[in-house]
Amino acid sequence: MSLPQRLSEGLAFAPEYDGGLSDHRPMALLALQRLGADDKRLLAWARRYEARLLPVAPAQDWPAGDAWIGRLGDVSAWPAYRSLFVQWIAHEGATDVLQQVLPALMTGCGAAAFHGPIRVAAAARSGHLDELAAALAYWACRHLPLGPVPPGQGPVADPEALLRRLQAVSSSRALIFERMQDAARSPTLQQQLPRLRVQGDTLQRLARLSAQAYAGSGNFTALHLVTACHAVRVLLRFMDDDTRHGALCAFWQAWAAAVVAAGMRLQPPAPLRPWPRLVAAALASDDEHVIKLVEACREEEMAWGGSDWQLAASRALAP
Repeated sequence: MSLPQRLSEGLAFAPEYDGGLSDHRPMALLALQRLGADDKRLLAWARRYEARLLPVAPAQDWPAGDAWIGRLGDVSAWPAYRSLFVQWIAHEGATDVLQQVLPALMTGCGAAAFHGPIRVAAAARSGHLDELAAALAYWACRHLPLGPVPPGQGPVADPEALLRRLQAVSSSRALIFERMQDAARSPTLQQQLPRLRVQGDTLQRLARLSAQAYAGSGNFTALHLVTACHAVRVLLRFMDDDTRHGALCAFWQAWAAAVVAAGMRLQPPAPLRPWPRLVAAALASDDEHVIKLVEACREEEMAWGGSDWQLAASRALAP
């Protein structure tokens, strides 16, 4: 398969384009490959997509002795972070590096509308080490803390019960992560966040609510919640019980801020499509979000069961 070659070629492009939009090329190519795309389709899709991308910035060395967390959230630090993670992974291995950095990165997991963890999870699944370094660098430079992380020890186990108490926060800012920042300052949200008890089924609950929200609304932010839940499930495999709890607390905070910022509106239901038709449509699509969503939904359904993710994938392909 040509996926490793396509991912290597992608390292020639900057992680963002057009004023802060995230490069979806590596994630969409992995999704296409896992859905069954052949080498010809991967190459054609990559060439079409990369016409919008920008060339990568010149390489920079990470200053020797500087703590890796020292430039979190500094978007100009991406070239230096990539150099750091390339060397770190080569020296200690991908698994060890992920175990060390994910607890800190998860405190800003809303990075670039969750594209930090989404890209890292895709890179981890692909096994491409240089792409993993680039993905970790992107998450680090777009790290998005949203205030003190709630402890996850509240009285309420069901996040849906808390969502009913939240109110949408309007924002005139253009990007999802910017609207999340505005929503995170909501007094109502800050009051409700600590009331959730984070436990073993929290991620499944959030994942299912995300699928239901997207299936019912077609909202673009809700689409990112679906793929973000899938990414977090992948990344939790690299954490122990203690760090996993903290990671889920941080994810709940970012997830809730995104819901408050989204302004979802209920739409008429989309016709349920069978999985073979959903996969075929995704394979033929030039839309990176449709491709990623269908593949993530298929994976989430296999993990959790139920029709919520098939309904969400059907929404993505509705007229």
